[in-house]
Amino acid sequence: MLNKSIKFVIENKIVAVLLLLLLVGWGLMHAPFNWNTGFLPQHPVAVDAIPDIGENQQIVYTPWEGRSPQDIEDQISYWRRFMHPNYMLPSKSSLPPAR
Repeated sequence: MLNKSIKFVIENKIVAVLLLLLLVGWGLMHAPFNWNTGFLPQHPVAVDAIPDIGENQQIVYTPWEGRSPQDIEDQISYWRRFMHPNYMLPSKSSLPPAR
């Protein structure tokens, strides 16, 4: 089907140009910018440009008798860094010399 579509577009260049113009016109109508297109109606798509820069949080429910919530959070935060796929153990040459 893709081969037939490509062949059709190559053989009918005027149809390809009309489709391109239709797509560009549709994009201009729905662009989220205040462009004065004159003859084209504007129906801009709403854009939320405020990024979420909050810290990623996970809620963990676990029983650990005799430990405070801060102790549990410290343990999870400590061990989570070892679970990262890009984490590598230091090589012997990068370790400081023993005292």
